[in-house]
Amino acid sequence: MKEIRLGIVGTNFISDWFCGALGKIKGAVPHAVYSRREETGRAFAGRHSIPQVFTDYSEFLASGIEAVYLASPNALHYGQAMAAVAQGLHVLCEKPLVPSAAEFRTLASSAAARGVVLMEAMRPAHDPALAAVKEALSLLGPIRRATFEYCQYSSRYDRFLAGELPNAFNPALANAALLDIGIYPLFWCAALFGAPKSVDASSVFLHNGMEGEGSALLCYEDKQVLIVYSKISDSVTPSVISGERGSLTIDRLTKPKTLSYYPRGGRPELLDFSPVEDNIASEAADFLLLIREGGANPFLAATECALQIADAIRRKAGIRFDLS
Repeated sequence: MKEIRLGIVGTNFISDWFCGALGKIKGAVPHAVYSRREETGRAFAGRHSIPQVFTDYSEFLASGIEAVYLASPNALHYGQAMAAVAQGLHVLCEKPLVPSAAEFRTLASSAAARGVVLMEAMRPAHDPALAAVKEALSLLGPIRRATFEYCQYSSRYDRFLAGELPNAFNPALANAALLDIGIYPLFWCAALFGAPKSVDASSVFLHNGMEGEGSALLCYEDKQVLIVYSKISDSVTPSVISGERGSLTIDRLTKPKTLSYYPRGGRPELLDFSPVEDNIASEAADFLLLIREGGANPFLAATECALQIADAIRRKAGIRFDLS
């Protein structure tokens, strides 16, 4: 089987994780890396045995690669992905795929017209826990309430507090806790329940206008869903889905290890599922499978739905950044 030549955009730890995951599966090899700084690109290439380094994006796209993995700041996703699609390249882009649903629709339409695969790098979409949760929902009876929570103290927050402005806390780069962290609980909600009929939301903002954390109440015809997220504090509570016959807990939305069922009036029990060792490798494998076999992309609907909810939350909470 001929290996697909991948181009890597971005040299941060997420790109390191992705290249490490590629070593666990068959079918692709990192062929080129793009970085704004040549020394950073060369250091990354050396770590992962990548033969080509570029600081010019157009030259990078024309370097003989067949697909692109984007791990750049949020504000760059749309332009970089559109340029890759125009070149006839498949695109796997870190979450959020783009900052808005309108950009998603334009990008997805362009990818379909060019006949290339477009996919968001949303790890839970490729984790067996999602299928296990979907199957277990029938145990709960009519679902009335859910809380999807993901709070993670950012590794860059201390630098921000010390007076620096790392990319992760620069709202001019379309960064917000909602898109960096909250997109995970929004994905779970979209994948399990679809779009709500109404949204209310509130956020906590830092001194530079960056959204540090927030929450949203999503109302459906028969249930309410609370979304809780933060990049300036950690959380110790699981996500919970509650129905009339019981509840289900998910220990961590990005990479679940424990799913527990609490029947009403009964004893709790662990759901039988096998946690995946590396859901980034699962994500990469699904991307390569779509490239090789074609067919309908089953992942785009939840991506679009989550972005639509995020748009509504941004409007309600007053989260602003320049998308021009």
